[in-house]
Amino acid sequence: MGDYGMMDKEEIYSKVLRAGRRTYFFDVRATKAGDYYLTITESKKFTNDDGSYHYKKHKIYLYKEDFAEFREILAEMTDYIITEKGEEVISERHQKDFKRDDDFVAQEAKTSEDTQSTDNFTDISFDDI
Repeated sequence: MGDYGMMDKEEIYSKVLRAGRRTYFFDVRATKAGDYYLTITESKKFTNDDGSYHYKKHKIYLYKEDFAEFREILAEMTDYIITEKGEEVISERHQKDFKRDDDFVAQEAKTSEDTQSTDNFTDISFDDI
């Protein structure tokens, strides 16, 4: 493996946010030129019928030239949501007396079957960076 492959694997700076079944990973990585960029990975845990589990991951790459606009839009959108709906979570799932219905359980099981395990997850690197 070349130097770039080793550098890409190196954790320059990382933070983790655990949020129920979701975990968010914020990782600073380096380009070939030695500049830094941010990856944000959402990892969601799914449980199979046999009790085993797997994770479904989504990753975005955020480069310095996009930080200011990204930060502005993220602040605008989060402020809008809080202004319109407040900070309290509004969801049947979060209610004290919430009971799953059979259709929801069946759909969630089907979704779990359709997702891939982390063994099949591909981390894409951009050679032109």
